[in-house]
Amino acid sequence: MQSSSSLTQSLQRLSSGSRITSPADDPAGLAVSMQLTSALGRVHAASNNVADATSFSQTQDGYLQQVNTALSRMSELAMQSQDVTKTTADRALYQQEYHALGAYVNNVAMQSFNGVSLFNGATLAVTTDPSGDTFDMAGINLSNTSYTNATSVDDITSLSGARAAVDDTMTAIDRLASDRANIGANEESLSYYSNQLTALANNLSAANSQIADVDVATESTTYAKSNILVQTGTAMLAQANSMPQSVLKLIS
Repeated sequence: MQSSSSLTQSLQRLSSGSRITSPADDPAGLAVSMQLTSALGRVHAASNNVADATSFSQTQDGYLQQVNTALSRMSELAMQSQDVTKTTADRALYQQEYHALGAYVNNVAMQSFNGVSLFNGATLAVTTDPSGDTFDMAGINLSNTSYTNATSVDDITSLSGARAAVDDTMTAIDRLASDRANIGANEESLSYYSNQLTALANNLSAANSQIADVDVATESTTYAKSNILVQTGTAMLAQANSMPQSVLKLIS
């Protein structure tokens, strides 16, 4: 009976891949395994949060690369408009392009990522571990005066306006450089958190495996041993049942 029970238990463990097929197998181990499994789920969720935040930052920088191109061209136009050989009509043409580029930058300021504004300047608290700790991801604000003076105020149809536009576009480019540096710092920090979560997930999974997963080699040996004992016991029982018949044949 004991060998049969051991054989059944080994078969259940080998077929399921789990060392704990019933709470009675290891009550304390089951409790620890449940806690580790729950923590592992939170780690995966935090890892997804970090990955989404990284995508958010990468999207920001993708837009800002185009903004950099636009502001650089606006700065060139403002400088060209200071050419004393250009007429008022020439400067009006420069202004058309300058205004269109400024409108593009202002449009970028309104963009969002999954409904969350990319450039309203809000700091985002990104969950970075299963305990709920957060990393404050610095926001980028494309609507502040460092940008809007160049994109919404300046008019390069006059020499004085063109001079002011050069200064304002340089200010905007300096601010853009700082903003892109902040995005780079955000992405770098998020990369560290992502690596940390990956390592934690691997360690939690390994710890849980030690408790919950069956040791196939050991369990296969136990299964083979129990199987032999069951077969031997069955054979001995059959032999014992046949002995009375043998005795009766001798008597008769």
